[in-house]
Amino acid sequence: MKIFITGVAGFIGFSLANSFLNKGHRVYGIDNLDQYYSIKIKKKRLNILKKYKNFVFNKVDIINYAKLFNTINNKKIDVIVHLAAQAGVRYSIINPNKYLDVNISGFMNLIKAIKNKKINKFIYASSSSVYGDSKKFPLKENDNLNPKNIYGLSKKINEEIANLKQYNFKINFIGLRFFTIFGEWGRPDMFMFKLFKAFFLKKTFYLNNYGNHIRDFTYIGDVKKIVEKLINKKISGHHIFNVCSNKPQNILKIIQKFTKYNKTKVEMISINKADVLKTHGNNYKIKKFIKYKKFSNFDLLFNKTFEWYKKNKIYRF
Repeated sequence: MKIFITGVAGFIGFSLANSFLNKGHRVYGIDNLDQYYSIKIKKKRLNILKKYKNFVFNKVDIINYAKLFNTINNKKIDVIVHLAAQAGVRYSIINPNKYLDVNISGFMNLIKAIKNKKINKFIYASSSSVYGDSKKFPLKENDNLNPKNIYGLSKKINEEIANLKQYNFKINFIGLRFFTIFGEWGRPDMFMFKLFKAFFLKKTFYLNNYGNHIRDFTYIGDVKKIVEKLINKKISGHHIFNVCSNKPQNILKIIQKFTKYNKTKVEMISINKADVLKTHGNNYKIKKFIKYKKFSNFDLLFNKTFEWYKKNKIYRF
């Protein structure tokens, strides 16, 4: 199978590409190597992918329609996996326009670039952020959406665009509402790796909202298995799925367990106004659709991720 991945140097993009390549698929990857976080990490990921003969990389920004179209136009592609986006809910307060440009205009550019190609399916990253703050849990795909930051709003708009474009261009879409993905090669700006870094560098870890956050952490290994099953599944129309463990974790309890054995200075600070207090998704729909039996155990994979982090010093600078 020939798979085109945007954001291939990012955490999820790299992880999926590596998995697909191992299974013998041909992967075309693009990325703009944005400086939102360490380019060294992104290049390290790319160097791993470039060892495969069935991997082709082009440095492309999805905002640049002409270059995007030229990169896609001469390739035979079965599946699009769209992961290129400006991430980070807190950064959306600082630079909201970038989310409009990358996450919305970039999404439109990609759809426009493939509208005359025969693509079996278009899988794209949505987010649990589309739900915003809720009082009813676990969150289901048909619940009302009320994003509280521009990042979540951009993902909600992507879903609405997919509904429109599916009707106009007959593209089969799958939107994945990711809930706090973690694991090896994760984003250094996320909670887990920031905690590990503070421990190793003997720095203070600043705990937002005094640790009173609940997060539905989802292991990257589950994401890889789910997407692999989806690319082989026949679909028609536009489908939305939560990708989550359905077993939310209390952030303060995670900190307490970690610091019991790994002494780290923790300073409690007030909540960031962009943050959602609790994420907890219902995963029944995706489990039923692809017959996925069980998500990974958080405690085991948290420890595995920490052991992996110990060996990868590139994340500490």
